[in-house]
Amino acid sequence: MNNLVARGVPVAAAARTLAVCRAATRFCALRGWVPVPEMPLPNGRRADILALLPGGDFAIIEVKSCARDYLSDLKWPDYREFCDRLYFAVDLDFPQELLPGDAGLVVAEGRETALLREAPAHPLASARRKALLQRYARVAAGRLAALSDPEAHAELRAALKVE
Repeated sequence: MNNLVARGVPVAAAARTLAVCRAATRFCALRGWVPVPEMPLPNGRRADILALLPGGDFAIIEVKSCARDYLSDLKWPDYREFCDRLYFAVDLDFPQELLPGDAGLVVAEGRETALLREAPAHPLASARRKALLQRYARVAAGRLAALSDPEAHAELRAALKVE
């Protein structure tokens, strides 16, 4: 949440975003998907959640905290080229009619989620899937390594000036 507040997001909106993101992560886990939050994409964008599905497909879940968040964010169409399925995750108060009909819809209330609309498939090309899988693995493994040795990770980041 501190990262969101540092980017100028009001505390209440940051708390709502975090709650929906956590619920969406649980949604993934309950389906056997393996989510990586805040996933940097090759086009410079950052997906809220990139999840690897059991069959090797990728889903991106874009978390929206309120109508203003959705209407001011024009980046989400750029995510489609890096997933087989695109979903929006929102809370119960979100005006769902704003969201595009050609994306999946997950609604969160507290820790619970409901899939209201399945995302249509738009399969990735094999070369893009392979490159995305390698990026996914490197980011996930790097984050796991950082958890086991945070001091070394901080030193390496400082030395290399990488994220």
